[in-house]
Amino acid sequence: MPSSEPRLGWSLERAARERTDEEGTVDLATGERQTWGTVKRRVNGVATALADMDLERGDRVGILALNSARHFELWYAIPAAGLIMNDLNFRLAVEELRFICDDSQVRLVFVDSTFLEAGRALREACPALETLVWLGVGDEAPEGTIAYDVLAESEPERLPEPDSADVAAICYTGGTTGLPKGVMLTHRNLTANALHVVAFARLTARDRYLHAAPQFHAADGALAYSLTWAAGTHVFVPGFEPAAVVRALEKESITVELLVPTMITMCIASGALEGADLSPLRLMIYGASPMPAEVQKAAVPAFACAFMQAYGMTEAAPIVTYLDDVAHERGLAGEEPWASRLRSAGSPVPGVRAEVRRDDGVTVASVGEPGEIWVQGPNIMKGYWNRPEETEHALVDGWYRSGDVAYADEGGFLFIVDRAKDMIISGGENVYTTEVENAIYSHPDVLEAAVFGVPDPEWGETVHAEVVLKPGMAADPESLIEHCRALIAGYKLPRSVNVRPVEEPLPKSGAGKILKRELREPFWEGHKRRVG
Repeated sequence: MPSSEPRLGWSLERAARERTDEEGTVDLATGERQTWGTVKRRVNGVATALADMDLERGDRVGILALNSARHFELWYAIPAAGLIMNDLNFRLAVEELRFICDDSQVRLVFVDSTFLEAGRALREACPALETLVWLGVGDEAPEGTIAYDVLAESEPERLPEPDSADVAAICYTGGTTGLPKGVMLTHRNLTANALHVVAFARLTARDRYLHAAPQFHAADGALAYSLTWAAGTHVFVPGFEPAAVVRALEKESITVELLVPTMITMCIASGALEGADLSPLRLMIYGASPMPAEVQKAAVPAFACAFMQAYGMTEAAPIVTYLDDVAHERGLAGEEPWASRLRSAGSPVPGVRAEVRRDDGVTVASVGEPGEIWVQGPNIMKGYWNRPEETEHALVDGWYRSGDVAYADEGGFLFIVDRAKDMIISGGENVYTTEVENAIYSHPDVLEAAVFGVPDPEWGETVHAEVVLKPGMAADPESLIEHCRALIAGYKLPRSVNVRPVEEPLPKSGAGKILKRELREPFWEGHKRRVG
Protein backbone atom coordinates (compact mmCIF):
# COMPACT_ATOMS: atom_id res chain seq x y z
CA MET A 1 0.00 0.00 0.00
CA PRO A 2 1.48 3.41 -0.96
CA SER A 3 2.51 5.71 1.86
CA SER A 4 0.09 8.44 2.93
CA GLU A 5 2.95 10.86 3.64
CA PRO A 6 3.07 14.03 1.51
CA ARG A 7 5.01 14.12 -1.75
CA LEU A 8 6.67 17.10 -3.37
CA GLY A 9 3.74 17.70 -5.70
CA TRP A 10 1.35 18.31 -2.82
CA SER A 11 2.79 21.78 -2.17
CA LEU A 12 2.32 22.82 -5.79
CA GLU A 13 -1.25 21.48 -5.79
CA ARG A 14 -2.02 23.54 -2.70
CA ALA A 15 -0.53 26.74 -4.12
CA ALA A 16 -2.37 26.34 -7.44
CA ARG A 17 -5.66 25.57 -5.71
CA GLU A 18 -5.59 28.36 -3.14
CA ARG A 19 -3.86 31.09 -5.16
CA THR A 20 -4.61 30.14 -8.75
CA ASP A 21 -4.57 33.67 -10.13
CA GLU A 22 -1.86 35.06 -7.83
CA GLU A 23 1.74 35.59 -8.89
CA GLY A 24 3.73 32.38 -8.47
CA THR A 25 6.99 33.07 -10.34
CA VAL A 26 8.76 36.18 -11.62
CA ASP A 27 11.74 35.74 -13.95
CA LEU A 28 13.66 39.02 -14.10
CA ALA A 29 15.86 37.82 -16.99
CA THR A 30 12.94 37.09 -19.33
CA GLY A 31 10.33 39.40 -17.83
CA GLU A 32 7.87 36.50 -17.48
CA ARG A 33 5.37 36.60 -14.61
CA GLN A 34 3.33 33.44 -14.13
CA THR A 35 0.36 32.75 -11.86
CA TRP A 36 0.33 29.64 -9.70
CA GLY A 37 -2.32 28.15 -11.97
CA THR A 38 -0.05 28.61 -14.99
CA VAL A 39 2.99 27.24 -13.15
CA LYS A 40 1.11 24.05 -12.25
CA ARG A 41 -0.15 23.63 -15.82
CA ARG A 42 3.38 24.03 -17.24
CA VAL A 43 4.85 21.62 -14.68
CA ASN A 44 2.23 19.00 -15.51
CA GLY A 45 2.91 19.48 -19.22
CA VAL A 46 6.64 18.91 -18.81
CA ALA A 47 6.08 15.91 -16.52
CA THR A 48 3.70 14.35 -19.07
CA ALA A 49 6.16 14.93 -21.91
CA LEU A 50 8.98 13.33 -19.90
CA ALA A 51 6.82 10.32 -19.09
CA ASP A 52 6.18 9.89 -22.82
CA MET A 53 9.89 9.86 -23.68
CA ASP A 54 12.14 6.81 -23.86
CA LEU A 55 12.84 6.97 -20.14
CA GLU A 56 12.16 4.48 -17.35
CA ARG A 57 10.81 5.47 -13.95
CA GLY A 58 13.79 6.11 -11.71
CA ASP A 59 16.05 7.28 -14.55
CA ARG A 60 18.24 10.28 -13.76
CA VAL A 61 17.66 13.65 -15.43
CA GLY A 62 20.17 16.50 -15.18
CA ILE A 63 19.84 20.29 -15.10
CA LEU A 64 22.72 22.52 -16.16
CA ALA A 65 21.47 26.07 -15.97
CA LEU A 66 21.47 29.44 -14.27
CA ASN A 67 18.60 30.44 -12.00
CA SER A 68 15.25 30.81 -13.75
CA ALA A 69 11.55 30.16 -13.42
CA ARG A 70 11.91 27.24 -15.83
CA HIS A 71 14.64 25.80 -13.61
CA PHE A 72 12.18 26.02 -10.71
CA GLU A 73 9.46 24.23 -12.69
CA LEU A 74 11.83 21.30 -13.19
CA TRP A 75 12.15 20.83 -9.43
CA TYR A 76 8.53 19.67 -9.58
CA ALA A 77 8.21 18.25 -13.10
CA ILE A 78 11.09 15.75 -12.95
CA PRO A 79 9.98 14.03 -9.71
CA ALA A 80 6.32 14.17 -10.84
CA ALA A 81 7.30 12.07 -13.88
CA GLY A 82 8.78 9.41 -11.59
CA LEU A 83 12.32 10.44 -12.54
CA ILE A 84 15.27 11.50 -10.37
CA MET A 85 16.59 15.05 -10.64
CA ASN A 86 20.34 15.71 -10.69
CA ASP A 87 20.83 19.48 -10.54
CA LEU A 88 24.42 19.98 -11.72
CA ASN A 89 26.87 22.47 -10.28
CA PHE A 90 27.67 24.59 -13.34
CA ARG A 91 30.86 25.91 -11.74
CA LEU A 92 32.50 22.53 -12.14
CA ALA A 93 34.75 21.72 -15.06
CA VAL A 94 33.28 19.61 -17.85
CA GLU A 95 35.44 16.66 -16.77
CA GLU A 96 34.00 16.87 -13.24
CA LEU A 97 30.49 17.08 -14.66
CA ARG A 98 31.26 14.09 -16.86
CA PHE A 99 32.16 12.04 -13.79
CA ILE A 100 28.88 12.99 -12.08
CA CYS A 101 26.77 12.26 -15.17
CA ASP A 102 28.49 8.92 -15.70
CA ASP A 103 28.31 8.01 -12.01
CA SER A 104 24.54 8.59 -11.93
CA GLN A 105 23.96 7.50 -15.54
CA VAL A 106 22.11 10.68 -16.51
CA ARG A 107 19.87 10.07 -19.55
CA LEU A 108 18.70 13.61 -20.35
CA VAL A 109 19.95 17.10 -19.46
CA PHE A 110 18.03 20.36 -19.43
CA VAL A 111 20.46 23.08 -20.46
CA ASP A 112 20.19 26.84 -20.95
CA SER A 113 22.00 28.97 -23.53
CA THR A 114 24.88 29.74 -21.17
CA PHE A 115 25.81 26.05 -20.83
CA LEU A 116 24.65 24.73 -24.20
CA GLU A 117 28.18 23.93 -25.36
CA ALA A 118 29.02 22.24 -22.07
CA GLY A 119 25.86 20.17 -22.46
CA ARG A 120 26.88 19.15 -25.96
CA ALA A 121 30.33 18.17 -24.71
CA LEU A 122 28.75 16.02 -22.00
CA ARG A 123 26.50 14.30 -24.50
CA GLU A 124 29.58 13.41 -26.56
CA ALA A 125 31.46 12.16 -23.51
CA CYS A 126 28.73 10.30 -21.60
CA PRO A 127 27.34 7.12 -23.21
CA ALA A 128 24.08 7.16 -21.23
CA LEU A 129 23.28 10.81 -22.03
CA GLU A 130 21.19 10.95 -25.18
CA THR A 131 18.95 14.04 -25.05
CA LEU A 132 19.39 17.77 -24.45
CA VAL A 133 16.41 20.02 -23.75
CA TRP A 134 16.96 23.75 -24.26
CA LEU A 135 15.54 25.97 -21.51
CA GLY A 136 15.30 29.13 -23.61
CA VAL A 137 12.08 30.99 -24.42
CA GLY A 138 10.12 29.89 -27.48
CA ASP A 139 9.39 26.83 -29.58
CA GLU A 140 12.56 27.06 -31.73
CA ALA A 141 15.51 25.23 -30.15
CA PRO A 142 19.20 25.10 -31.18
CA GLU A 143 20.23 22.22 -33.40
CA GLY A 144 20.25 18.86 -31.67
CA THR A 145 18.07 19.97 -28.76
CA ILE A 146 14.38 19.98 -27.85
CA ALA A 147 12.58 23.20 -26.90
CA TYR A 148 11.45 23.26 -23.28
CA ASP A 149 8.40 25.36 -24.08
CA VAL A 150 7.18 22.63 -26.43
CA LEU A 151 7.24 20.20 -23.49
CA ALA A 152 5.52 22.73 -21.22
CA GLU A 153 2.71 23.11 -23.78
CA SER A 154 1.99 19.36 -23.79
CA GLU A 155 -1.52 18.31 -22.78
CA PRO A 156 -1.20 17.22 -19.13
CA GLU A 157 -2.14 13.66 -18.22
CA ARG A 158 -2.64 12.16 -14.79
CA LEU A 159 0.54 10.31 -13.89
CA PRO A 160 1.10 7.64 -11.21
CA GLU A 161 1.92 9.38 -7.94
CA PRO A 162 5.41 8.65 -6.60
CA ASP A 163 5.77 7.03 -3.20
CA SER A 164 7.18 9.16 -0.38
CA ALA A 165 10.13 6.74 -0.15
CA ASP A 166 11.02 7.17 -3.83
CA VAL A 167 14.25 9.05 -4.55
CA ALA A 168 13.34 12.47 -5.97
CA ALA A 169 16.82 13.96 -6.34
CA ILE A 170 20.49 13.05 -6.30
CA CYS A 171 22.56 15.99 -5.07
CA TYR A 172 26.30 15.63 -5.43
CA THR A 173 28.41 16.95 -2.60
CA GLY A 174 30.90 19.63 -3.49
CA GLY A 175 33.79 17.24 -3.91
CA THR A 176 36.06 19.18 -1.60
CA THR A 177 37.63 15.85 -0.60
CA GLY A 178 37.93 12.89 -2.90
CA LEU A 179 35.37 12.07 -5.57
CA PRO A 180 31.91 13.65 -5.36
CA LYS A 181 29.20 11.54 -3.74
CA GLY A 182 25.58 11.51 -4.88
CA VAL A 183 23.24 12.12 -1.94
CA MET A 184 19.89 10.36 -2.52
CA LEU A 185 17.01 12.49 -1.22
CA THR A 186 13.49 11.10 -1.22
CA HIS A 187 10.14 12.86 -1.50
CA ARG A 188 9.86 12.36 2.26
CA ASN A 189 13.26 13.95 2.93
CA LEU A 190 12.64 17.05 0.83
CA THR A 191 9.05 17.51 1.96
CA ALA A 192 9.96 17.18 5.63
CA ASN A 193 12.75 19.72 5.28
CA ALA A 194 10.44 22.14 3.47
CA LEU A 195 7.84 21.94 6.23
CA HIS A 196 10.56 22.50 8.83
CA VAL A 197 11.53 25.70 7.00
CA VAL A 198 7.91 26.86 6.81
CA ALA A 199 7.76 26.50 10.59
CA PHE A 200 10.97 28.23 11.65
CA ALA A 201 10.92 30.99 9.01
CA ARG A 202 7.18 31.56 9.55
CA LEU A 203 6.49 31.67 5.81
CA THR A 204 3.12 32.86 4.51
CA ALA A 205 1.47 33.62 1.16
CA ARG A 206 2.56 37.24 1.57
CA ASP A 207 6.25 36.31 1.36
CA ARG A 208 8.34 36.93 -1.73
CA TYR A 209 11.71 35.17 -2.03
CA LEU A 210 14.57 36.07 -4.37
CA HIS A 211 16.52 33.12 -5.79
CA ALA A 212 19.97 34.74 -5.79
CA ALA A 213 22.00 31.79 -4.47
CA PRO A 214 22.46 29.10 -7.14
CA GLN A 215 19.47 26.81 -7.60
CA PHE A 216 21.70 23.73 -7.86
CA HIS A 217 22.44 24.15 -4.17
CA ALA A 218 20.23 22.30 -1.69
CA ALA A 219 19.72 25.41 0.45
CA ASP A 220 17.97 27.22 -2.37
CA GLY A 221 15.94 24.08 -3.00
CA ALA A 222 14.80 24.16 0.63
CA LEU A 223 13.34 27.63 0.08
CA ALA A 224 11.91 26.60 -3.29
CA TYR A 225 9.78 23.86 -1.79
CA SER A 226 8.96 25.58 1.49
CA LEU A 227 7.78 28.85 -0.05
CA THR A 228 5.58 26.87 -2.42
CA TRP A 229 3.91 25.21 0.58
CA ALA A 230 3.17 28.73 1.81
CA ALA A 231 2.03 29.77 -1.72
CA GLY A 232 4.30 32.83 -1.71
CA THR A 233 6.03 34.26 -4.78
CA HIS A 234 9.36 33.13 -6.27
CA VAL A 235 11.54 35.78 -7.97
CA PHE A 236 14.60 34.79 -10.02
CA VAL A 237 17.83 36.49 -11.06
CA PRO A 238 20.23 34.42 -13.22
CA GLY A 239 23.01 34.54 -10.67
CA PHE A 240 24.51 36.50 -7.82
CA GLU A 241 25.79 39.99 -8.62
CA PRO A 242 25.61 42.40 -5.66
CA ALA A 243 24.10 45.44 -7.37
CA ALA A 244 21.59 43.39 -9.35
CA VAL A 245 20.52 41.50 -6.23
CA VAL A 246 19.99 44.69 -4.24
CA ARG A 247 17.98 46.19 -7.11
CA ALA A 248 15.81 43.07 -7.24
CA LEU A 249 15.29 43.10 -3.47
CA GLU A 250 14.03 46.66 -3.75
CA LYS A 251 12.04 46.49 -6.99
CA GLU A 252 10.26 43.23 -6.21
CA SER A 253 9.53 44.00 -2.53
CA ILE A 254 11.31 40.87 -1.39
CA THR A 255 10.40 39.82 2.15
CA VAL A 256 12.67 36.78 2.71
CA GLU A 257 16.18 36.20 1.42
CA LEU A 258 18.86 33.53 1.78
CA LEU A 259 22.52 34.35 1.16
CA VAL A 260 25.84 32.93 2.33
CA PRO A 261 28.00 35.26 4.45
CA THR A 262 30.36 35.91 1.53
CA MET A 263 27.44 37.24 -0.53
CA ILE A 264 26.24 39.42 2.34
CA THR A 265 29.72 40.90 2.70
CA MET A 266 29.87 41.58 -1.05
CA CYS A 267 26.50 43.37 -1.00
CA ILE A 268 27.71 45.62 1.81
CA ALA A 269 31.10 46.28 0.19
CA SER A 270 29.50 47.12 -3.18
CA GLY A 271 27.77 50.21 -1.81
CA ALA A 272 24.53 49.14 -3.53
CA LEU A 273 22.65 49.11 -0.21
CA GLU A 274 23.13 52.84 0.28
CA GLY A 275 19.83 54.56 -0.39
CA ALA A 276 18.02 51.34 -1.31
CA ASP A 277 14.52 50.93 0.14
CA LEU A 278 14.45 47.40 1.52
CA SER A 279 11.65 48.05 4.03
CA PRO A 280 9.58 44.99 2.92
CA LEU A 281 12.53 42.69 3.73
CA ARG A 282 11.68 41.05 7.04
CA LEU A 283 14.14 38.15 7.23
CA MET A 284 17.64 37.35 6.01
CA ILE A 285 18.65 33.70 6.35
CA TYR A 286 22.34 32.91 6.09
CA GLY A 287 24.16 29.61 6.04
CA ALA A 288 26.78 27.39 4.34
CA SER A 289 29.47 28.87 6.58
CA PRO A 290 29.65 30.74 9.90
CA MET A 291 29.29 34.51 9.93
CA PRO A 292 32.01 36.17 12.01
CA ALA A 293 30.75 38.53 14.72
CA GLU A 294 32.20 41.60 12.99
CA VAL A 295 30.29 40.78 9.81
CA GLN A 296 27.08 40.23 11.78
CA LYS A 297 27.40 43.64 13.39
CA ALA A 298 27.75 45.28 9.99
CA ALA A 299 25.10 43.21 8.20
CA VAL A 300 22.12 43.68 10.51
CA PRO A 301 21.95 47.50 10.24
CA ALA A 302 22.93 47.39 6.55
CA PHE A 303 19.91 45.27 5.60
CA ALA A 304 17.71 46.58 8.44
CA CYS A 305 15.85 43.29 8.92
CA ALA A 306 15.83 40.26 11.19
CA PHE A 307 18.63 37.73 10.73
CA MET A 308 18.51 33.97 11.13
CA GLN A 309 21.20 31.34 10.66
CA ALA A 310 20.60 27.86 9.23
CA TYR A 311 23.14 25.05 9.54
CA GLY A 312 23.02 21.74 7.76
CA MET A 313 24.38 19.58 5.00
CA THR A 314 23.15 18.04 1.76
CA GLU A 315 22.62 14.71 3.52
CA ALA A 316 19.98 16.39 5.73
CA ALA A 317 18.10 17.91 2.78
CA PRO A 318 19.75 20.22 4.10
CA ILE A 319 18.76 22.00 7.36
CA VAL A 320 19.56 20.62 10.83
CA THR A 321 19.69 23.59 13.21
CA TYR A 322 18.79 27.26 13.25
CA LEU A 323 19.61 30.32 15.31
CA ASP A 324 16.50 32.46 15.19
CA ASP A 325 15.96 36.18 14.85
CA VAL A 326 15.29 36.67 18.57
CA ALA A 327 18.65 35.11 19.43
CA HIS A 328 20.36 37.49 17.00
CA GLU A 329 18.53 40.53 18.34
CA ARG A 330 19.25 39.75 21.98
CA GLY A 331 22.79 38.62 21.24
CA LEU A 332 23.74 41.74 19.30
CA ALA A 333 22.33 43.78 22.20
CA GLY A 334 24.93 42.09 24.42
CA GLU A 335 22.47 40.00 26.42
CA GLU A 336 23.83 36.68 27.68
CA PRO A 337 23.71 33.80 26.98
CA TRP A 338 22.58 35.05 23.56
CA ALA A 339 25.68 37.13 22.89
CA SER A 340 27.81 34.00 23.26
CA ARG A 341 25.32 31.97 21.24
CA LEU A 342 25.84 34.21 18.21
CA ARG A 343 28.90 32.01 17.64
CA SER A 344 26.70 28.90 17.61
CA ALA A 345 24.75 27.18 14.84
CA GLY A 346 21.65 27.27 17.03
CA SER A 347 19.48 24.36 18.10
CA PRO A 348 17.68 21.67 16.06
CA VAL A 349 14.81 22.79 13.85
CA PRO A 350 11.34 21.42 14.70
CA GLY A 351 11.19 17.78 13.64
CA VAL A 352 14.96 17.07 13.87
CA ARG A 353 17.15 15.63 16.62
CA ALA A 354 20.89 16.29 16.98
CA GLU A 355 23.37 14.91 19.49
CA VAL A 356 27.08 15.34 20.15
CA ARG A 357 28.79 11.96 20.40
CA ARG A 358 32.25 10.57 21.04
CA ASP A 359 34.19 8.42 18.58
CA ASP A 360 32.54 5.28 19.99
CA GLY A 361 29.05 6.65 19.28
CA VAL A 362 28.24 7.35 22.93
CA THR A 363 26.72 10.74 23.73
CA VAL A 364 29.24 13.09 25.38
CA ALA A 365 29.06 13.15 29.16
CA SER A 366 29.28 16.86 29.82
CA VAL A 367 28.30 20.28 28.53
CA GLY A 368 31.07 21.75 26.40
CA GLU A 369 32.70 18.43 25.51
CA PRO A 370 33.48 18.29 21.75
CA GLY A 371 32.32 15.41 19.62
CA GLU A 372 30.76 14.53 16.30
CA ILE A 373 27.25 15.75 15.47
CA TRP A 374 24.79 12.89 14.86
CA VAL A 375 21.45 13.80 13.30
CA GLN A 376 18.10 12.02 13.13
CA GLY A 377 14.88 12.99 11.38
CA PRO A 378 12.64 12.45 8.35
CA ASN A 379 14.93 14.75 6.35
CA ILE A 380 17.96 12.44 6.50
CA MET A 381 19.04 10.99 3.15
CA LYS A 382 18.34 7.49 1.93
CA GLY A 383 22.07 7.01 1.31
CA TYR A 384 24.85 7.67 -1.19
CA TRP A 385 24.32 6.65 -4.79
CA ASN A 386 26.37 3.50 -5.56
CA ARG A 387 28.40 3.96 -2.35
CA PRO A 388 27.21 1.16 0.00
CA GLU A 389 30.30 1.25 2.24
CA GLU A 390 30.16 5.02 2.71
CA THR A 391 26.41 4.80 3.30
CA GLU A 392 26.95 2.17 5.98
CA HIS A 393 29.51 4.39 7.68
CA ALA A 394 27.33 7.51 7.55
CA LEU A 395 23.96 5.98 8.53
CA VAL A 396 24.00 4.13 11.86
CA ASP A 397 20.85 2.90 13.62
CA GLY A 398 18.70 5.58 12.04
CA TRP A 399 21.19 8.39 12.71
CA TYR A 400 23.43 10.30 10.30
CA ARG A 401 27.05 10.89 11.28
CA SER A 402 27.81 14.38 10.02
CA GLY A 403 31.59 14.42 10.41
CA ASP A 404 31.29 17.88 11.96
CA VAL A 405 32.92 18.50 15.35
CA ALA A 406 30.91 20.55 17.86
CA TYR A 407 30.02 21.00 21.50
CA ALA A 408 26.67 21.89 23.04
CA ASP A 409 25.97 24.43 25.77
CA GLU A 410 23.49 23.89 28.59
CA GLY A 411 20.60 24.86 26.31
CA GLY A 412 21.54 22.41 23.59
CA PHE A 413 22.89 25.09 21.23
CA LEU A 414 25.57 23.62 19.00
CA PHE A 415 28.92 25.34 18.58
CA ILE A 416 30.69 24.05 15.46
CA VAL A 417 34.39 23.91 16.07
CA ASP A 418 35.21 22.33 12.72
CA ARG A 419 34.75 19.56 10.26
CA ALA A 420 36.80 16.62 11.41
CA LYS A 421 38.90 16.72 8.26
CA ASP A 422 39.88 20.35 8.91
CA MET A 423 41.24 19.73 12.38
CA ILE A 424 44.96 20.41 12.69
CA ILE A 425 47.09 18.32 15.02
CA SER A 426 50.23 20.26 15.85
CA GLY A 427 52.64 18.80 18.36
CA GLY A 428 49.87 16.56 19.70
CA GLU A 429 47.49 19.48 20.26
CA ASN A 430 44.18 19.73 18.41
CA VAL A 431 43.60 23.06 16.70
CA TYR A 432 40.11 23.73 15.34
CA THR A 433 40.52 26.05 12.39
CA THR A 434 37.22 27.89 12.91
CA GLU A 435 38.56 29.35 16.16
CA VAL A 436 41.62 30.71 14.38
CA GLU A 437 39.55 32.07 11.49
CA ASN A 438 37.20 33.87 13.89
CA ALA A 439 40.19 35.54 15.51
CA ILE A 440 41.56 36.67 12.14
CA TYR A 441 38.15 37.89 10.94
CA SER A 442 37.89 40.19 13.97
CA HIS A 443 40.78 42.26 12.56
CA PRO A 444 39.23 45.35 10.90
CA ASP A 445 41.37 45.02 7.73
CA VAL A 446 40.33 41.42 6.92
CA LEU A 447 37.78 40.57 4.22
CA GLU A 448 38.28 36.78 3.92
CA ALA A 449 40.33 34.14 5.68
CA ALA A 450 41.00 30.41 5.47
CA VAL A 451 43.08 28.43 7.95
CA PHE A 452 44.51 24.95 7.42
CA GLY A 453 47.45 22.77 8.39
CA VAL A 454 50.70 22.68 6.45
CA PRO A 455 53.47 20.07 6.89
CA ASP A 456 56.22 20.70 9.41
CA PRO A 457 59.11 18.33 10.15
CA GLU A 458 59.05 19.09 13.88
CA TRP A 459 55.41 19.60 14.75
CA GLY A 460 53.79 17.41 12.08
CA GLU A 461 51.57 20.30 11.05
CA THR A 462 51.56 23.99 11.73
CA VAL A 463 48.78 26.52 11.35
CA HIS A 464 48.74 28.50 8.11
CA ALA A 465 46.37 31.28 7.08
CA GLU A 466 45.45 32.70 3.69
CA VAL A 467 44.01 36.18 4.14
CA VAL A 468 42.37 38.65 1.76
CA LEU A 469 42.35 42.27 2.87
CA LYS A 470 39.60 44.81 2.31
CA PRO A 471 40.30 47.40 -0.42
CA GLY A 472 42.90 49.94 0.67
CA MET A 473 43.95 48.03 3.79
CA ALA A 474 47.58 47.17 4.51
CA ALA A 475 47.82 44.73 7.43
CA ASP A 476 50.92 42.52 7.28
CA PRO A 477 51.39 38.93 8.55
CA GLU A 478 53.10 40.01 11.76
CA SER A 479 50.31 42.39 12.75
CA LEU A 480 47.64 39.77 12.03
CA ILE A 481 49.42 37.20 14.21
CA GLU A 482 49.80 39.74 17.01
CA HIS A 483 46.12 40.59 16.73
CA CYS A 484 45.24 36.92 17.24
CA ARG A 485 47.59 36.51 20.19
CA ALA A 486 45.16 38.23 22.55
CA LEU A 487 42.23 36.12 21.35
CA ILE A 488 43.43 32.51 21.15
CA ALA A 489 46.01 30.27 22.83
CA GLY A 490 49.60 30.44 21.67
CA TYR A 491 49.59 26.94 20.14
CA LYS A 492 46.64 27.96 17.93
CA LEU A 493 48.37 31.01 16.42
CA PRO A 494 49.19 30.94 12.72
CA ARG A 495 52.86 30.25 12.19
CA SER A 496 52.62 31.60 8.65
CA VAL A 497 50.23 34.02 6.92
CA ASN A 498 49.93 34.82 3.23
CA VAL A 499 48.27 38.19 2.68
CA ARG A 500 46.47 38.45 -0.66
CA PRO A 501 45.14 41.61 -2.31
CA VAL A 502 41.37 41.95 -2.82
CA GLU A 503 41.92 41.16 -6.51
CA GLU A 504 42.95 37.61 -5.50
CA PRO A 505 39.89 36.23 -3.63
CA LEU A 506 39.92 32.81 -2.06
CA PRO A 507 38.56 30.00 -4.28
CA LYS A 508 34.93 29.08 -3.54
CA SER A 509 32.48 26.30 -4.34
CA GLY A 510 29.18 26.88 -6.10
CA ALA A 511 27.56 27.24 -2.69
CA GLY A 512 29.99 29.99 -1.68
CA LYS A 513 32.12 27.87 0.64
CA ILE A 514 35.86 28.52 0.63
CA LEU A 515 37.67 25.58 -0.98
CA LYS A 516 40.42 24.82 1.49
CA ARG A 517 41.47 21.74 -0.47
CA GLU A 518 42.62 23.91 -3.38
CA LEU A 519 44.55 26.17 -1.00
CA ARG A 520 46.04 23.27 0.95
CA GLU A 521 47.08 21.10 -2.00
CA PRO A 522 50.31 22.91 -3.03
CA PHE A 523 51.73 22.71 0.49
CA TRP A 524 51.28 18.93 0.64
CA GLU A 525 52.47 18.10 -2.85
CA GLY A 526 54.96 15.21 -2.70
CA HIS A 527 53.82 14.11 0.76
CA LYS A 528 52.28 10.65 1.03
CA ARG A 529 50.22 11.75 4.01
CA ARG A 530 48.01 14.85 3.86
CA VAL A 531 48.10 15.47 7.60
CA GLY A 532 50.99 15.76 9.98
